[in-house]
Amino acid sequence: MTSTFPNISISTERLVLRPLDEDDAAALAAMMNDEQVAAWTDVPQPFTEQGAHTWITEHAPAEREAGRGLDLAVTEFLTQRLVGIIQLSKTNWHVRSTELSYIVAPWARGEGYASEAALATAQWLFGDQKFERIELRTAADNTASQQVAQKIGCISEGVLRNACIAHVRTDDGTWTDVRTDFIVWSLLPEDIEGAAEQLADTGGFTGFTDWN
Repeated sequence: MTSTFPNISISTERLVLRPLDEDDAAALAAMMNDEQVAAWTDVPQPFTEQGAHTWITEHAPAEREAGRGLDLAVTEFLTQRLVGIIQLSKTNWHVRSTELSYIVAPWARGEGYASEAALATAQWLFGDQKFERIELRTAADNTASQQVAQKIGCISEGVLRNACIAHVRTDDGTWTDVRTDFIVWSLLPEDIEGAAEQLADTGGFTGFTDWN
């Protein structure tokens, strides 16, 4: 029998991570049409609201039910506004490992939301789900994503040369593929000890203690 992630809600002091809802479609589409998202992910461009609806109602449930991963909406606790998403993918239930990625809406960047959401997810995975390894892959030139990995305690394991396809704008406004390297990061249960306190002390995000 294939193991699957539960439909859960994870709460921090500033954020609530929950399953994607059909009401998120418009905000999700707007976030996915951002230039940085287009540059560093394989999200189709332009990303339509119908595409967002299909993701929410078909792709995300299928990934969870098949045991491959989990998509979580990251929302502000006070406003309930969608600030980003956390994705778990390529999950191996025998090894108890999964790959984690994150996207933050352009208006919400610089607030430490990605680090806060990723760390809360890692704590839930290691604690409640008894996982033993989380992997992250960041494009070689995506320094913002690399900073998130470092803030939550990830260890750089090496480089997958020429393994990533990024995207750049051409003179006519269209997108073209460019090859680059992937930096591979890992996070083990012992790596996150003290990560929340360190981030809070350095202003990385407001300290938090509770998640479900």
